[in-house]
Amino acid sequence: MTDTLELRRQAITGIALEAGAIAMRFFTGVEQLAVSMKGAQDWLTAGDGATETHIRKRLGEIFPDDAILGEEGGGVAADDLWIIDPIDGTANFAHHDRNWCVSIAFVRKGVPEIGVVYAPALGEMFIARRGHGATLNGEAIKAAPTNDIKRASIEVGWSMRRPQSSYLGIVETLMSAGASVRRSASGALGMVYVAAGRTDGYVELHINSWDVAAGYVIAREAGASLNDYFAGDAIMTGNPIICTAPRLSDLVRKTVGI
Repeated sequence: MTDTLELRRQAITGIALEAGAIAMRFFTGVEQLAVSMKGAQDWLTAGDGATETHIRKRLGEIFPDDAILGEEGGGVAADDLWIIDPIDGTANFAHHDRNWCVSIAFVRKGVPEIGVVYAPALGEMFIARRGHGATLNGEAIKAAPTNDIKRASIEVGWSMRRPQSSYLGIVETLMSAGASVRRSASGALGMVYVAAGRTDGYVELHINSWDVAAGYVIAREAGASLNDYFAGDAIMTGNPIICTAPRLSDLVRKTVGI
C-alpha cells in the first residue's frame, strides 16, 4: 500500500528547497525586493508573493485534490490541507536579516502530520512527520532537558492582535521569574529552535496557523511540550501558542497564564 504521507513529506521537502531558492533571489538582490506594508509592522515583499505562487503551483501539480491555505493567498480549511507561509519573518527578510524561513505543513482532518521549515539564508532544513521524529539537516533533534526557569531562554512572540500591555506583561512576568527573554520575529523559527534545544520556550498570545503549523509538528516530534493549539477554529482564526522544553511546561504555563 502506498504511504501517501511519506510521498507528501518527500515532495514538500523538494518544494521547500525550490521555494527557498526563489526567496533567496530577492534576499540577495538578484530580484527587486519591492517592500510594501499591509499595516504597522506588517511587512510584504515581492519575494513573499513569488514564493507562495511557486509553492501553490507545485502542490497543485502533485496533489490536485488537496486544499491550500497560505498567508498571502488565503484559502479554506479541508480534510487534506497544506498550510504555508512563504516567508515567515518578513520584517527580518526586508531588513536583510537572515532569520527568516519557508514554512509548510500538511494537516489531515485537523491533525498536523508533516512540517518543513527551511531557512535558506542559514542553510538549515527542519523536517518532521507525526510519529517519525524530527531532524535538522538530516540529524535527529530533541528539546532541551532544562528544568530550571532561572536557566531558561524563552522567546515571546509579539502579536498586533493583542494589547501591547499583555505582551509586556508576559515579558515582565517571565523575567521576574528569572528567565532570559528574547524575540527573533519568526514564529516558525521560534518553534523549531525549541525543538532543537537552542531555546527553552516559545510563547505568543495569538499566532496564525501558517506561522506555527509546521513548527508545531517539528517541536512535537522533538519532544517539546505544547498546548492544544489546533483546538476550535485555530486553522482559520489562530490561537495562543505555548511550546516549551518538557520539564518546564507546567511552570511556564502557570507563569504566563495560558
